[in-house]
Amino acid sequence: MEPPPVLFESWFGLLRVLVVGTLAYAALVLLLRVSGKRTLAKLDAFDLIVNVALGSTLATVLLSKSVALAEGLAAFALLAGLQYAVAWLSVRSPRFSDLVKSEPTLLLHRGRFLEGAMRAQRVTRAEILAALRSSGAAEPGQVAAVVLETDGSLSIVQGSASGAGALEGVGGSR
Repeated sequence: MEPPPVLFESWFGLLRVLVVGTLAYAALVLLLRVSGKRTLAKLDAFDLIVNVALGSTLATVLLSKSVALAEGLAAFALLAGLQYAVAWLSVRSPRFSDLVKSEPTLLLHRGRFLEGAMRAQRVTRAEILAALRSSGAAEPGQVAAVVLETDGSLSIVQGSASGAGALEGVGGSR
């Protein structure tokens, strides 16, 4: 059995990548425009999964000779459709939303680290301090709160901790 070529296999292979890549890219851009901004949002784990899966599918369609363009387009449509369905159901059904979405978690409040929440979410003090530094805060007491969002990012709530507006719906803020 002969090893696969490393630098060049054939002109047909290059032409296939150019043609299929251009068509798949154009189809993906069109699908994303039709399906709306939410398809590329990164609001929660389902959005992240769709983003990663779309990229993986595009790469597979481009580089795998065993996957036809039509199959790749069907996969794009399926992923966008599933993401749309999860978002649609989440907006209309609180029970479904609770099933598929996590809630943000309060990790620091009024300068006090919430160790139990940090442990449960596997977030270290050093990670919170890094987020504080990147927001321009020198001390934990300079911010009202640090929240672990549903997409895994850390949000810094500036200002006084007396108002609860930005912390509405955040686990541990009650």
